[in-house]
Amino acid sequence: MAAIRHPLWFAPATAAAAALLAGCASTRLDAQWSDQQVAPGSLRGARVMVACEAYDLVIKRICQDQVAAQVTARGGTPVFAPDTTNQAPGRPLGAEQYLPAARSAGAKAVLTNYVTQADVNVSGPASVSFGIGGFGFGGGGGGVSTGVGVSAPVGGGRTSVGYALSSSVTEASSGRLLLSAKASAPPSSDVTAQLSELTKSVFGAVDGAKLF
Repeated sequence: MAAIRHPLWFAPATAAAAALLAGCASTRLDAQWSDQQVAPGSLRGARVMVACEAYDLVIKRICQDQVAAQVTARGGTPVFAPDTTNQAPGRPLGAEQYLPAARSAGAKAVLTNYVTQADVNVSGPASVSFGIGGFGFGGGGGGVSTGVGVSAPVGGGRTSVGYALSSSVTEASSGRLLLSAKASAPPSSDVTAQLSELTKSVFGAVDGAKLF
């Protein structure tokens, strides 16, 4: 069904779009879980294997560097996981793939990180559009899309991507899951800064669980 357009609804629609985008404008911790039976400081001073998975090699390397820096800042010793081949692209390998290497390296835990694109994309300049159900407003061109029929103007004419980071901490000796967390970030052309904020957000959950 074609969208119904009405100039009197444009201002409220624009306000709604702006409000929704403002709510997505910062990196956030979307979910977290930790094993309440883990003793505080169980990873303090320990070797921790760091594994990152991503579609792009450069994203993977940036992720590894950011996560390793956070481990070091907490008194741990990061050990990079060996490169692996994912037979099912689009799905994380899981910590069990790294456990043998972690044990061989004397790591007490494996910290796996899976980087994906968040469901928000930004492209060049455009007018605001808004739509719910059979109603829609706005102009042509690209913009910020959120999956609920909202787009707003952005400048620069460049394409930026928002990323999400799903992380887990697994005990190397037993394969026991100690913590899992997921964070997402708004689109940015500075990928390094974006991954840095995602990593800090995930390590907020790590700190909350007092693993180090």
